Amino acid sequence: MDDPRREHQKFHSLFDILVISICAVICRAEHWTEMEEFGEAKQEWFADFLELENGIPSHDTFRRVFILLDNIELKRLFVEWIGAVVSLSKGALVNIDGKNLCGSKEPSKGKKALNVVSAWASEASVVLGQVKCQEKSNEITAIPELLKIIDLEGCIVTIDAIAA
Repeated sequence: MDDPRREHQKFHSLFDILVISICAVICRAEHWTEMEEFGEAKQEWFADFLELENGIPSHDTFRRVFILLDNIELKRLFVEWIGAVVSLSKGALVNIDGKNLCGSKEPSKGKKALNVVSAWASEASVVLGQVKCQEKSNEITAIPELLKIIDLEGCIVTIDAIAA
């Protein structure tokens, strides 16, 4: 992935920022400050395989970098990486399901709940991919989008996302 930052703004490597943020989110970090705190708590471990030339990035650095990143490209690369890491055996069960994300609805701000359709590999206990349902749409239209980004050849697929 190309680093969108200007050369003089690259205090931390993009690779370091992405690895720390992915690990933090896997461990349930939900905010930029939690990514920074996670990185600091695990700095010794990260130092075994990351550069960390200038230590752990600040929460502001995580936020700024993710604002600049092409989120469609990041999603594509992440799904590709998960596909390379998780090999599904023939006949593996993959569940496709739509969900409203808890805490995403803010009526006072006019925000509706965020809806996503996800593909869950039961055996591997990992989400293979997910797509957001578009406004005034439903899960049925999101399923073909999701199926385009993941390889389910030889898998048994169940779909429980048929909301009208």
